[in-house]
Amino acid sequence: MDEINEVVEIPFAERKYLKENNFKTMKFFVYFLPFLIIFTYLCAITFNTHLKKKSSNISNIENIKNIDSSILGHLPYEEINNEDLVFIEPHIWVHKDMSDALLKMRKEAKKDGVNLIFLSGYRSIKLQEEIFYSLKSLRNQNASERARVSAPPGYSEHSTGFAIDIGDGSDRATDFEVNFENTSAFKWLNDNAARFHFRLSFNRDHKNVDYEPWHWRYEGSIEALKIFEASNRELKNATNLIN
Repeated sequence: MDEINEVVEIPFAERKYLKENNFKTMKFFVYFLPFLIIFTYLCAITFNTHLKKKSSNISNIENIKNIDSSILGHLPYEEINNEDLVFIEPHIWVHKDMSDALLKMRKEAKKDGVNLIFLSGYRSIKLQEEIFYSLKSLRNQNASERARVSAPPGYSEHSTGFAIDIGDGSDRATDFEVNFENTSAFKWLNDNAARFHFRLSFNRDHKNVDYEPWHWRYEGSIEALKIFEASNRELKNATNLIN
């Protein structure tokens, strides 16, 4: 019996010890929990601030990269893969993500009595090289002068497949001319193009490229938005400076 009592007394003593231990632990948390919460909160704020700063630094680095890689005010664009191009009519190829919206836009314009015609879609870097250097030579222009009206090879939106030059079928004399802005086609585009995710690339606020009312680009896909994000940021900054 004595042996049994001794065995029983041991766990009883241990339970008492654990209770005292738990009580001390609870007291510790009661006293220090508020400090722990405040510390955690401060750490979270510090981490969040650091994360925002890091994100801002990355954005700034991207801005610097874009500026450093630009030529004569033009940003670089990679040439679209051939498998992503679709044929919509003779001499006109565009990015497959843009074709439906483009054709739908022309169809809707026709319902309103406006005849949109497509003058130029995708242009390879090789073709852009021929255009840039041959016309520069013919017009006796230096590179800076030519860059105001034509992008250097590798720096044209047309190489992405997301750019389209548009004319007015009822006034062909305005093709690639600033007075295209006086046509019914341009007026219709100005009022309706955004519904089809098209945007004028080079408006009067652009500081590096002459005004081109015929040149529109598609921004209706994630890929297109990524491609033109730097250009949109540059245009926004230029507009803010003017305003």
